[in-house]
Amino acid sequence: GPLNQAEAEVKLERYIANFDQHGFARWCLETHAGEVIGYCGVMASRRPNHPLGDHEEIGWRLFPQHWGYGYATESAEAALDDVLARTKINTIYAYTAQDNHRSQSVMHKLKLDRMPSLDFETEDPRMGVWKGLVWQSTR
Repeated sequence: GPLNQAEAEVKLERYIANFDQHGFARWCLETHAGEVIGYCGVMASRRPNHPLGDHEEIGWRLFPQHWGYGYATESAEAALDDVLARTKINTIYAYTAQDNHRSQSVMHKLKLDRMPSLDFETEDPRMGVWKGLVWQSTR
């Protein structure tokens, strides 16, 4: 769901720190007219006790009025291409909720491999138990 101002600022600071440390992060997505429509990009995940351990993750979030136009697929493909070309990283994960069929469709269009053996559950303070379905880059 939507973030409050403080949550958004913490997230932005995390993105900036990720870029400063690793040279990649989430990108702000805009239309040609400069309208912000969401974000997309690769992040280094170094969260303690994450079921996947330390890893890189591709993710996106767009405002609903911009769903269905291919923006998530186009930007995620560019983000994957960028990180894989500029770094020595060769495995990038994507994960989403079981009922998020739109993101699963993007993962399919990106030709990511579904990795059921890596699916995981975490406790989220806002959502309770969250089950992540995992995909992996094959480039």
